[in-house]
Amino acid sequence: MRILIAALAASTAFTSAAIAAEIYPIDRATILAKSPFDFKVELDAVYGEGDIQVTVNGKPYAEVFGKPAEYVAEEKGKEDKVLGSALILRDLALATPGDYTVEVKAGNETKSATWQVYGTSEVAKAKNVIFLIGDGLSVAHRTSARIMSKGMTGGKANGRLAMDDLDHMAFIGTSSTHSIATDSANTASAYMTGHKSRVNALGVYADRTPATLDDPKVETIAEALRRTTKKSIGVVTTAEVEDATPAAVVSHTRKRSDKAEIVGMLYNVQPDVLLGGGSAYFLKSDVPGSKRKDDKDYIKMFGDAGYTIATTGTELAASAGTNTGKILGLFHTGNMDTWLDRNELKKGTVEKFPDQPGLVDMTQAALGQLSKNPEGFFLMVEAASVDKMSHPMDWDRAVLETVELDHAVAVARDFAAKNPDTLVVVTGDHTHGVSLIGTIDTQKEGTDMREKVGVYDDAGFPDYVDANGDGYPESVDVKRPLALFSSNFPDYYETWGPKLDGPFVPAIQDGEGKYVANEAYKDVPGAVLRVGNLPRENDTAVHAVDDIVLQATGPGAEAFKGYMEQSDVYKVLADVFALDAPQK
Repeated sequence: MRILIAALAASTAFTSAAIAAEIYPIDRATILAKSPFDFKVELDAVYGEGDIQVTVNGKPYAEVFGKPAEYVAEEKGKEDKVLGSALILRDLALATPGDYTVEVKAGNETKSATWQVYGTSEVAKAKNVIFLIGDGLSVAHRTSARIMSKGMTGGKANGRLAMDDLDHMAFIGTSSTHSIATDSANTASAYMTGHKSRVNALGVYADRTPATLDDPKVETIAEALRRTTKKSIGVVTTAEVEDATPAAVVSHTRKRSDKAEIVGMLYNVQPDVLLGGGSAYFLKSDVPGSKRKDDKDYIKMFGDAGYTIATTGTELAASAGTNTGKILGLFHTGNMDTWLDRNELKKGTVEKFPDQPGLVDMTQAALGQLSKNPEGFFLMVEAASVDKMSHPMDWDRAVLETVELDHAVAVARDFAAKNPDTLVVVTGDHTHGVSLIGTIDTQKEGTDMREKVGVYDDAGFPDYVDANGDGYPESVDVKRPLALFSSNFPDYYETWGPKLDGPFVPAIQDGEGKYVANEAYKDVPGAVLRVGNLPRENDTAVHAVDDIVLQATGPGAEAFKGYMEQSDVYKVLADVFALDAPQK
């Protein structure tokens, strides 16, 4: 037995030593032909350059790639720890579609990766693409939005969401390169580059070095459009424009919190329309409220580059008459307020920023400007606070953000009806662990709110009212609201109803840095302490790993079907725009 165990241990050690640290792009990567990317080999030990053998389809890599890589004898980690040798080749592009098998050997270390380099149609199928993302959009959000905004009678919805009738559908897998769990950075990046990545990473493969801005890059869709077409580019969000999802359109960093640097990346690509919050990262460091640490004034720089600047909804509306072709709209120093706070409660930071446009306003303004380009456009629209309100389990705000997203979808569909050469895609970037299980009968006798949750036949129907027919309920403070709950949560007080005093803050830090239930809600009538099921360093609910639903309509939409990886979605976008076709 001892001999067998020793043999197994030796075998395991040998197997471990026989694998190099990594090859980037990773195994099974899909790469658009002619699209620039960075190639990197990381080895676990230090080798002389001549001791590292790299082949591609059996040939010396420099012969296939057309040039040699930079040799790094000793790549350094934190505190200058030597990590091993590396080879780095920037801005590589492969023109010929096909499978490329990269094999690395150095000493006892071996590693291989096979890439699929793909081409596209030679003729574009669509002139325009409108890509709408409900950040964190889950099936329960959609179902709740339909019931809340349209109502239900006799078990049938009294109306349909605009997204309900998009005629092609797929389930989308969201996992990252290093875990089944995911965040908005790597998920949006997969959509916008065609490459899976690590949590927090944008437009890069996250390597082992501590620097966040030198990781192996892959081309974003904005860069591909700038390289191959004369199309306009638009980015619309209710978050900071440098937040993960909008940043994915242009950015390269393994740390989504590099927001000051992301603004520089936005400036380098210069989307023709850029609308949302996040002005704090555009302001010089000496301006009150700035979050920059340098003297760069990006608002002035964008203005000098020909952009019309808008800081209010009124100014955005007025920008429709400008002929610059470019609009930078920054309507909040941080994330914009939710629909509920802007339109009904006037809570959050609405008093400080009273004239914020909504997602529909921004989508309409973007389409009005982008459609002036006869070459067409790509527009990404994000309803960011579906996610930002789902994290703290503020379900009424999250559902109303979904309703607002659907109104933006209606705008996109109306545009596509008049411009049938437009592909409309609606999806989420990841899901949340939210479920709609019934209703809450707040008028039922007793003080135990748990007993007022109606399930099965006792659920009945909610009593939201849309008196003016605008698709939004007059109030979320009704007698029988929807019962939505999260599958995961920190310690918090469940209050069983809408948060009318402002967005929900379920947990706060104690003196030891752990998160505990926020006692501000302790005395809400019927409040119940729920002991969390998440690690105590989590202050809100987390993302779920569930597949998301993608729906689409228009030219090329038939390619969305069955199960797809997020990186596969980019392949459809590239094909629709014929990004591998001869450059103009």
